[in-house]
Amino acid sequence: NVTGTSDAVSAEKIMELALRITPDIKTVGALYNSGETNSIAVINNLKEYAQKNGLTVVEATVMNSSEVQQATASLASKADAIFSPIDNTIASAMPVVSQVANQAKIPVYVGADSMVKDGGLATYGINYVKLGQETANIAVQILEGQKPGDIPVKTLSDVEVYLNKTTAEAIGITIPEDVLSEAAQIFE
Repeated sequence: NVTGTSDAVSAEKIMELALRITPDIKTVGALYNSGETNSIAVINNLKEYAQKNGLTVVEATVMNSSEVQQATASLASKADAIFSPIDNTIASAMPVVSQVANQAKIPVYVGADSMVKDGGLATYGINYVKLGQETANIAVQILEGQKPGDIPVKTLSDVEVYLNKTTAEAIGITIPEDVLSEAAQIFE
């Protein structure tokens, strides 16, 4: 008997954005903490997308932030781009991920706008005001007597583009105008 809202954005959606910005990607490096169940689910989604779209996924998993620099360097030598889901370990080490990836001229696509602010190149993110409104709508349904288990978990389909201009310049990528025009926020 559970319901609610989710701020998850699928790996498929983020990879579609990645391929609009850097269409020559053939190998994606998956950087995540293998102890975070949410990360494993998103990486499985990434692998499904990759298989359907002729991409190769190479993985580097970490258990704590002290392993992030080496894992990022390993992926930077094998991949055309790095992908990290909303992962607490990676999010806390984004400055390190960004530094290593920028030196290697590799874009990092991430699962949260805060990770773009901290150096990732781009993501699709959620408008949390809209998510809050959806959560309130569910609360009203419950208060009106509907059983929580009968109300599906709601995710937002209208996501927003977040970009990091400083990162794009550091790795020598020109973000296409059509992507720039969609940006809800551009971090500098």
